[in-house]
Amino acid sequence: MDELTTLTIAAEHPALAGHFPGAPVLPGVVLLDEMVRAVESGAGAGRWRIGAAKFVRPVHAGETLTLGQERLPNGSVRLSVLRAGEPVAHGVLVPDDRGPAEAEREPHNIALQLGNAARGGDAVQRSGAKHPGAAAHWARQPERGSALLLEMMMLMALRLGRPFSRALLHFISAYFFVFAPRARRHGRAYLRRALGREPTAIERYRQVFAFATTLLDRLYLTRERYDLLEISIEGEELMRAALERGQGAFLLGAHLGSFEMVSALGHRQPGLRVALAMYTENLGRVAARMGYGPGGTAEIIPLGQLESMLRIRDCLEEGKFVGMLADRTFRDAPRQSVPFLGEAALFPTGPMRAAAALRRPVIFMVGLYRGGNRYHVLFRTLADFSQPSPLGRETAVRAAIERYVALLEECCRSDPYNWFNFYNFWGADA
Repeated sequence: MDELTTLTIAAEHPALAGHFPGAPVLPGVVLLDEMVRAVESGAGAGRWRIGAAKFVRPVHAGETLTLGQERLPNGSVRLSVLRAGEPVAHGVLVPDDRGPAEAEREPHNIALQLGNAARGGDAVQRSGAKHPGAAAHWARQPERGSALLLEMMMLMALRLGRPFSRALLHFISAYFFVFAPRARRHGRAYLRRALGREPTAIERYRQVFAFATTLLDRLYLTRERYDLLEISIEGEELMRAALERGQGAFLLGAHLGSFEMVSALGHRQPGLRVALAMYTENLGRVAARMGYGPGGTAEIIPLGQLESMLRIRDCLEEGKFVGMLADRTFRDAPRQSVPFLGEAALFPTGPMRAAAALRRPVIFMVGLYRGGNRYHVLFRTLADFSQPSPLGRETAVRAAIERYVALLEECCRSDPYNWFNFYNFWGADA
C-alpha cells in the first residue's frame, strides 16, 4: 500500500447512536466516507465515486482501524481497511469525470444494499399502528391526470393570471372530489379526527380545493411571483438566528399546507438557501414540471443513494438549510409510533436521526393556506442536536419526533383543510 492512515472509532461517534441500540455498529456508509476522506486528504483532490466496495466484518466502538490506499495505473485507488491486521472492508475509488447532473442521476446499488441492511436490522418501535405496511401506501398510488392537461393548466395560469386560474380550479377540484372515491374516503376519515365530528360535504370539498390551490401557487412561487400572495410569517427570528450562525439547520415540514412557502422567507432574507432532500423516484409530473426534477431550479438531494448523507452534510457546512418532509414513511425505513389525532400513527425516524448524527438544530416549518391569496408561515424549534442531551441521543431523538407530531396535530386542529395525505395514514381501514 502506498499510504496508511490510522482511525479510531470513538464510543460517542454520532453514527453509532441507534445503529444498533445495545450493540452499536459503525454504518458502512460512514466507513466509506472515511475512506474517501483519506484519499482526498492525500494527493487525491477532485471528485471520486465508488467503483466497488465490500464489507467483511462489523466495526464497533473503540476499535482502531488502518486505512490503506494504493494508486492503480488507470488512475483509480484501491482501498483496504484493517483491524489488528484482519480485513474489515476493501474497495476501489474511481475518478468521477461525469457532469454534476449525470452524477446525480446514476443509481448506486451499493447504497441501496447498505440502506436495506441497516433498515432490516434496526431496532425501532413498530407497534401501535394497525397495519405497519399500510403506512407506505402513498408510494403505490398512481398519479392522476394527463401530461397534456398539466401543460395546458400551467400555460393558462401563467398567461391568464391567478384569479382566472383559481376559478378554473373549482371545476378540477369538483372532478377529483367526485371521481376519486378512495382519496375522498381517507380525507373524510382525517377530517373526522381533526374536527372532532362528522365533516360536511362542503368541508370535505374545501380540503380538496385547498390542495389544488397550493399546487397552483407553487407554480407562482417557483417563478418568484410573491406579489400575488399575502404571506405572514411567525418565528422568522429562528431562521434569522440560524442563518447568522452559518452552520446550517434542518427544516422539517409535512404534506400540510405549502412547504414551498419557505422561499418567501428566502426572498426577504438574502443569503438564505434551502436544499430539499427527497425520494425522487416518487416525484410526480406536477412536481417535476415545477422545477423539482433533474435540471430544475430547486436544489434537490435524492435520498436512498450513497452520496445522500454526504451531500446533506456538505450543504449544512455551507450554511444552507436542508428541508425534508417528515410525515410519510417509505418502504421499510425505520419508524416510530406516536399518538396523532387520537390514534397511533407511524412517522419516519430517519430525518431526526440524520440531524442528530450531524449535530444540527431542527426547525419545524409549515406554510398554512388560509383562503383567498393568504398564507401563514410558521417556524418552531424542534430540537438542537448541536448541544449534547443529558438524557442521551436516542431519548432526545424520540422526544423531538414526539414534539414534531404534537406541532403537526396543533396545525391540523387550527387549519384542518391543509392536510394533503389522501391515503390510509393510520393504517386502519378508514
